[in-house]
Amino acid sequence: MSTSTLSARHVISRIGAGVLGGYAFVWGFIALGIAGLYALDVPFHDAEAVSNILGFLLFLTVFLWAFAARSVNRVWLVLVGGGLLMTGIATLIEQSLV
Repeated sequence: MSTSTLSARHVISRIGAGVLGGYAFVWGFIALGIAGLYALDVPFHDAEAVSNILGFLLFLTVFLWAFAARSVNRVWLVLVGGGLLMTGIATLIEQSLV
């Protein structure tokens, strides 16, 4: 796709997917990482630190993927859907621990 065929809406959608979708995805990943590691008897602060460090690297990866992928709709679906799914699973794990 040449730069002359990119509309402003397309570029804004990619930026939104990278920032907002990436944030939702990483939020779910970190929540799932903390809950999962804590359920495996890893101390809470260690689980939190590991999840946050990996989450930072994951955000960079998904942000760049949002611009490299062919379909911006697929990017939105994977990032927001995956974030919601991981957050839901993390909530179930947390409820089983209490």
